[in-house]
Amino acid sequence: VQLQASGGGLVQIGGSLRLSCAASGRTLTTELMGWFRQAPGKEREFVAALSLSGGQTYYANSEEGRFTISRDNAKTTLYLQMNNLKPEDTAVYYCAVDEGPIYSDYAILDEYDFWGQGTQVTVSS
Repeated sequence: VQLQASGGGLVQIGGSLRLSCAASGRTLTTELMGWFRQAPGKEREFVAALSLSGGQTYYANSEEGRFTISRDNAKTTLYLQMNNLKPEDTAVYYCAVDEGPIYSDYAILDEYDFWGQGTQVTVSS
């Protein structure tokens, strides 16, 4: 599975961005897709995830209500709509895929089998 993330950029505080992650290759068995982020000097952390079979969505506490994860009907593109952005949202955002068939912990890095290259999000005043 290959993942291509895009949509990052420079945005002012309170602004919005929509990240996309296009998946290609062996995607038929993909079960879980997620977004993580990594700020300079910090560990990569969970942002949001979506179960492709059941449609369940999961969010980190700090993002719930501001971020929305979704996918297209073909289940090959993942989105992250980010609203009311804050400086602490500045990071490189990565998309990831868990091939399944089941998942146990959507919020840990080891759950995921494939990772995209990341897209930079910078929130400034």
